[in-house]
Amino acid sequence: MKKVSKIILLVLLLLIIVSGLAFYYWTQQTYSPSSTLTKLVDEDEITYFEDWLVFDSKGEGQTKGGIIIYPGAKVEPEAYSYYGQELSKRGYLVAIPNVRLNLPILEVDKAEEIIDKYATVEDWFIGGHSLGGVAASSYAKEHSDIITGVFFLGSFPSDNNDFSNSSISILSLFADKDGLTTLDKIDETGNLLSDNTVMKEIRGGNHSQFGVYGKQKGDGEATISVVEQQHIVIESILDWVNNE
Repeated sequence: MKKVSKIILLVLLLLIIVSGLAFYYWTQQTYSPSSTLTKLVDEDEITYFEDWLVFDSKGEGQTKGGIIIYPGAKVEPEAYSYYGQELSKRGYLVAIPNVRLNLPILEVDKAEEIIDKYATVEDWFIGGHSLGGVAASSYAKEHSDIITGVFFLGSFPSDNNDFSNSSISILSLFADKDGLTTLDKIDETGNLLSDNTVMKEIRGGNHSQFGVYGKQKGDGEATISVVEQQHIVIESILDWVNNE
């Protein structure tokens, strides 16, 4: 009987190890920036601070505010660097983190590192793409005294992050060709947003083009270019933060 129990324990241990290795392998199969990005972003504009991509504000005078962008699951942070480059030109400090196992939900509080480093920045806006938006909204919910606004890029808050009784400013950008964060999902989670929410549909956009990393499995076909979608996102974020 003891021998059988030992065999069962060894089998279970082996299954745990194999499952853990399989999960780790899966997290390392990331979505890398596409060749389009090299035409859009000047690498000299990017500053690497530990495991962050930082774009210092280029506007005249004091930095207008800080914008933190959590990447989507398994998407490399450089895929969002066009946002960083362009938003920094308008006077905002922009920071995009590398996250543990490429899953932002494992490092919800990652924002604290950059907020602490740039303590003189008064207004902080945090958001993210897909799972990054879920993680960002969780941080915003727990740190409403620090965060001025939260934004979603093809994303939405989880059920335990209900902003419906909050006055926090929210921007929700979603695309009608998104095959992953569908319009139905956006509608179903609308009750979790605050009354102070701006919602904007990007006609012809899809999930993958919220970053610049090519086509993601399961996504719909966009009818606008990735550059067009990126510009819509950039201008929408700027309009929103400038009004706060």
